[in-house]
Amino acid sequence: MTSVCPHCGRPDGRPFRVVSRHATASGMTVWVRCACGSLQIREVGPAGVRVVSRGGPVLVPEGGGCPA
Repeated sequence: MTSVCPHCGRPDGRPFRVVSRHATASGMTVWVRCACGSLQIREVGPAGVRVVSRGGPVLVPEGGGCPA
């Protein structure tokens, strides 16, 4: 995978954390989180890896804590 995170530039081939993996009929769906907090959904199948969706980075309010 040669793409990069549009929010921080980290290579997509080096995800910060794998959140979950789920087997599907066509291969696997993998949810990964970038170091900047962006969540990405990938489809992994015979043709390779495809980014299906990507969210924005997590914004933590001043003083830290949970953004929710």
